[in-house]
Amino acid sequence: MKGKEYFMDVRIRTATIEDAEELLGIYEYYIKNTAVTFEYEVPSVEEFQGRISRILEHYPYLVAEADGEIIGYSYAGRFHPRAAFSWDVEMTVYLKHGTQRAGIGRKLYTLMEGILREQGVVKTISLIVKPTDSYSDYNSVPFHEKMGYTYAGELKDCGYKFHRWYTLIYMDKQIGPIQEEMSPIRDFAEVRKTFGL
Repeated sequence: MKGKEYFMDVRIRTATIEDAEELLGIYEYYIKNTAVTFEYEVPSVEEFQGRISRILEHYPYLVAEADGEIIGYSYAGRFHPRAAFSWDVEMTVYLKHGTQRAGIGRKLYTLMEGILREQGVVKTISLIVKPTDSYSDYNSVPFHEKMGYTYAGELKDCGYKFHRWYTLIYMDKQIGPIQEEMSPIRDFAEVRKTFGL
């Protein structure tokens, strides 16, 4: 594992479909070794490219680089398809195994929230597997608490992986004003230049 000083000069940019293979390499670790994701099988590069493209149609998909190497990524997606949820997004972040606790997730989330706020998003939501065993991430809840997220509830025993059941914790954060008259959400393409992306 490289020292924290290695990650001081982290560049954040918009993901492209050409990043799919490298991002999938990061994600593969979590699929095979953790309950952080409820996915069982590693998707193909083509499938992952499609996921990136679909997110970027409306929301930010960011990668963090150090020395030309992708060390993490984050994206947001609509929380629920029903119209009343239009101003809510689900947040996701994955870091290359061994690079946690170096401030990369904070950098990604901070920029992500700024972009989403500019788009008109009101609430960001994170679904976190409740830590209970070696397949769990015990850092995720404290990380979100430091980022201003609060506990919003849980779904007990809703995910089955590695022959055991896991509970999902919901954490959320209000990043935009709640108003009687809400403007439609702007697409990422409309605001990205404001952030040099």
